[in-house]
Amino acid sequence: MKRILILIINYSLLIINSTAQEQSLSLQKAYDLSQQNYPLIRQRDLIKKTTGYTIDNLSKGFLPQFSLSGQATYQSEVTGVDIPVPGISFAKVNKDQYKILADVNQLVYDGGIIKEQKSIQRLNEDAEQQKVEVELYKLKERINQLFLGVLYLDEQLKQVDLIKADLNNGIKRVEAQVNNGVAFRSNLNVLQAELLKADQRVIEVKASRKGYIDVLSLFINQQLAEDIRLDKPAVEPLMLINEIQRPELKLYSTQEKLLGGQYKLIDSRNKPKASLFFQGGYGKPGLNFLKNEFEFFYTTGVRLNWSFGGLYTQKKEKKIVELNQKIVDIQKEVFLLNTNTQLKQQRSEVDKLQKLVDTDNAIIDLRTKVKDAAKAQLENGVITANDYLREVNAEDQARQSLITHQIQLLQAQINYQTISGKQ
Repeated sequence: MKRILILIINYSLLIINSTAQEQSLSLQKAYDLSQQNYPLIRQRDLIKKTTGYTIDNLSKGFLPQFSLSGQATYQSEVTGVDIPVPGISFAKVNKDQYKILADVNQLVYDGGIIKEQKSIQRLNEDAEQQKVEVELYKLKERINQLFLGVLYLDEQLKQVDLIKADLNNGIKRVEAQVNNGVAFRSNLNVLQAELLKADQRVIEVKASRKGYIDVLSLFINQQLAEDIRLDKPAVEPLMLINEIQRPELKLYSTQEKLLGGQYKLIDSRNKPKASLFFQGGYGKPGLNFLKNEFEFFYTTGVRLNWSFGGLYTQKKEKKIVELNQKIVDIQKEVFLLNTNTQLKQQRSEVDKLQKLVDTDNAIIDLRTKVKDAAKAQLENGVITANDYLREVNAEDQARQSLITHQIQLLQAQINYQTISGKQ
């Protein structure tokens, strides 16, 4: 019985832990789910299959190539022997001739063209896959906006709770004074009206939060609960270093390798090709054109082919490849310049917001002391409800500034990591 009870307790704890995990979402998990469910992800498999089919077709270039042809002709004149030879007569070849040919060609050496074409297809696949990776990485910026937007609204809700607590304290004190006849009911009405405004603010913030959660649900393809808790990401200040690890850099690298493969392919096209061939046929006449009969025949051998036409354009073709490589280098240089500029701007933004947060904390500390003093003065009837409300709102504005600057600081830190490729 005791053992069964322990199993039930462990099972219950497991369910509770599982439920708790389901009620929270981390930024990294949001990244992973959004990329897994983004429609563009299906393009990866299509690119892979396309490359597989292309390489398979290229491999068939070394398979024997068959062809079949036939012809029937009539000639106005044929070859004949008109020299009289005693005791020997030559049959005259007919002017109508018939022939069916079957050709078999086996490529032996192609100068490395098929090998280079396969290599180019694989490099092209890498480049296309990396383009998909670049587009998927852009999702992080959109997830950042949604995720941090929800965190900002959560902080707003916490701040409203603090304001409502202050207002309720004030209402209790003024209500007691009204009951004792030492304060006007208008003072109480002011605080109660402000409390209703705080309730309206909660409604607005929760509606905005639900909108963010609904959009986030679409991106990750999971219906998130309206009250789901988003884990505040931890960002280490020491991670703000100028080292770029973006997928665009890998894309430029694969493009450079692809151009290198095209360079090699130009050389391969201008190399000699060798193949074996076999030609069999049936016709009249056969190989012996003086024999005016239908018969089978065949020829076989080795064929060497070396076309020099490509040598005229080889130099310019390589120049084109070199120019394309320079274009990729320029694109990479521009990307690094823009990215480093963004990193410097974000670093300055982080430093500025960190100083603002420190100042906000000092202001809140002072505003809290003033509000607490006003609370005591309100209780003693020294000031009116409007005076107290002014100090409550002043503290609220200070806390609002802190919330805004804290979320902006977190966003700047995360943006820095996203821009550098660390996030």
